[in-house]
Amino acid sequence: MVWFKRSKHNISPDSKKLEMPDGQWIKCESCSEIIHNKQLELNHWVCLKCNYHFRIGSKEYINLLFDKGTFRETDKKMKSGDPLEFEDTKKYNERINSTIKKSDLMDAVKTGTGKIKNQKVSFACMDFKFIGGSMGSVVGEKIARAIDRGYKEKIPVIVISQSGGARMMEGAFSLMQMAKTSARLARLAEAKLPFISVMTDPTTGGVTASYSMLGDINIAEPNALIGFAGPRVIKQTIGKDLPKGFQRSEFLQEKGFLDFIVDRKDLRDKIALLIEYFADEK
Repeated sequence: MVWFKRSKHNISPDSKKLEMPDGQWIKCESCSEIIHNKQLELNHWVCLKCNYHFRIGSKEYINLLFDKGTFRETDKKMKSGDPLEFEDTKKYNERINSTIKKSDLMDAVKTGTGKIKNQKVSFACMDFKFIGGSMGSVVGEKIARAIDRGYKEKIPVIVISQSGGARMMEGAFSLMQMAKTSARLARLAEAKLPFISVMTDPTTGGVTASYSMLGDINIAEPNALIGFAGPRVIKQTIGKDLPKGFQRSEFLQEKGFLDFIVDRKDLRDKIALLIEYFADEK
C-alpha cells in the first residue's frame, strides 16, 4: 500500500509552504499585498498595489527630501527631564532611556538645516517610534529653535508632524509647548517667512491644536489620520455616527483645512516648488 504513504517526493511544488525569511517581506495593512522590503523602500514605503503610505521615521524623510549630504542636525543631544517624577507601569526616566536605546533617537523630533533642490530650509521632523511621537518639553523646544533658526537666517521652515499628542508624563510642561511654538510661528509670519506644515499618519492632539495646523501651506499624505480628539471619543461625546472618512486627509481637504494632499514620491518636488513660489513673492 505504498501509494497511501505521503512522501516528500510526491508533493507537488504548488503545495509546498512558501518560506519567507524574517524581515524581508512586509504585508500591506490596507490591501494585504505581500511586498519585498527592498521593493517597498525603493517606492518610498508606499504600497505598489493600493498606494497605502506606510509609517516612516525622520531618517527616511530626511533621505527623501534633502539634497545628498546637505542636512546638518541641530540640538542632537537634547534629552527630556522628569519634572513631575512621573511613574505609571515604569518610571518616566526609565521609559526615556529604554526608548533612546531601542529607537536610536534622543526624543520624538529631529531638527536641522539642509537644502531641498539647492534651497536652504530649517527643518523639523517628528518620529512616532519615540513614545508615540508625543510632544514633550524637548519636542517643543527643538521645534521652537528650528523656527527661530528660520527667522534669524531668513529661510523657510518646514515641519513634518507625526504624533499621538501631548506627552502626559510631563503634564502642563508639555501643554506649554503649544503656546511657545505658536508664538514663534506668529513672529515668523510677521517677518513674511514661509512655514510649510506636512501632516502624516497620525497627527493628533496638541500637535494638531498648535503648529501643525498653522502652516502658510498645510500639506498631508493620503489617508492620514489628522484631528484633535480621536473619532471614538468624539462619537461618544456627541452621540452621533461620524461621516465616512472623518478625520482623514481627504475629508479635511474637502472641508478646507488642508491645501494639498501629496503622495510621498511627489513631496520633495512639491515643497521645492512652494519654496520657489514664496521666494518669487518677496
